[in-house]
Amino acid sequence: MAEMTSEERVLRALQRQEPDRVPHFEWLVDRRVREALCPDCRSYYDFAEQIGHDAIIVDPNYRKVRVGEHRWRSEWGYVTEDTAEEHGIEVQSPIKTMDDFRRFTPPNPHLPERFAAIETAVAKYRGDKAVIVHLNDVFSLPRYLMGMQDLLMAIAVDPELVKALVDMSVDINLELAKEVAARGVKIVYTGDDIAYNKGLLMSPRHFGELFYPGFKRVIGGFKELGLYVIKHTDGNLWSIMDMLVDTGIDCLDPIDPIAGMDLGEVKAKYGDRIALKGNVDCAHLMTFGTPEEVIAATRVALAQGMPGGGFILSSSNSIHSSVKPENYAAMLQALREYGRYT
Repeated sequence: MAEMTSEERVLRALQRQEPDRVPHFEWLVDRRVREALCPDCRSYYDFAEQIGHDAIIVDPNYRKVRVGEHRWRSEWGYVTEDTAEEHGIEVQSPIKTMDDFRRFTPPNPHLPERFAAIETAVAKYRGDKAVIVHLNDVFSLPRYLMGMQDLLMAIAVDPELVKALVDMSVDINLELAKEVAARGVKIVYTGDDIAYNKGLLMSPRHFGELFYPGFKRVIGGFKELGLYVIKHTDGNLWSIMDMLVDTGIDCLDPIDPIAGMDLGEVKAKYGDRIALKGNVDCAHLMTFGTPEEVIAATRVALAQGMPGGGFILSSSNSIHSSVKPENYAAMLQALREYGRYT
C-alpha cells in the first residue's frame, strides 16, 4: 500500500477502513516526557513532528488572569489551581443556583482571538497532519461552572439547573464548531469524562434524562457541519454504550482497560459502527511497568484493534507526568514494528 499522509491515515481510520499503518497521537504528552525523549524540542508542536504523531491537537483560546500564587480565573469565571500536571483543577465555580445561572453570561464564542492557534495549525499542517480541535459536549462545562460535587448533587435535587447548563454547553459548542469548520478543520474531539472505573458518574437513568438529549444534539450538530467526531471519556461505559454509539460519533476513546472496557469485546460489538482509539494502560503499566511489558500490551491492542481498520493506537488516557519516557518510546517502537497493514 502506498504511503499516506498522516491526515489521510487518520481520516481512513475514522472511516473504519484500513490505512497504510495504524495512526497514533495523544491528547497530551507531559512536558517532562517530551523533554526526556526530545531534548531539542521547543514546543508540543516540535515534539509531535519529531516523534511522528499523526495529528496536532488544538484548543480554542480563552483568556485567564492570575488570582493567586497558583490560581487562575478563566473567562468562564471558574478558578483553577496549578497541579503537578500541565493542566489545573477547578477549585471555585460561579454557579450554585438557577439565579446564578440566569445572571451568568458565557464568553463570546465568535471572537477571532479564540481561533488564532487553530488557524496557525491549519495553515501549517493542512494536507500533512490531521488538525483536531478540542471542544466539549455536555458534562465538562457544567462541571467547571458548578464544581463536581455541586453538579452531582444538582443531578438529584435541581435537574432543571443541570438541563439549563447542558443546553448552554451544547449551544456554545455548536457555535464554536461552526467557526472551527469554517477554518478548514475536519475533526473535533470532546473530552467530557462521564465515568470512572466502576461505572457512570451518575445513574444511567439520569444520564438518559439530563445529558443524553443534549449529547445527541451536539454530536448531530457537529456531524451536520461535516466534522468527524471523536468522543473521549474514561471509565466503564457499558451501561450506555448503545446510546453513545447511536448519537453518530465516529470514534470512541480510550476504551479504558482498568475500567473493564475490553478492546476486543468493544471491537466485536461496535466495530462495524465506530472506530476505536486506545488503549495501552497509562495508569499502571506505562507508569510502573517495563518496556518489554509495554511492547507486549501494545501488540495485544494492535491485534485486537487493527482487523478491518478503524483503529488508532494510543495510551488509555494521556502520557502524563508519571509515565516513564522509555515506556512511551517502547509503545512507539511496537507500533512501528507491528502496526502496518499489508
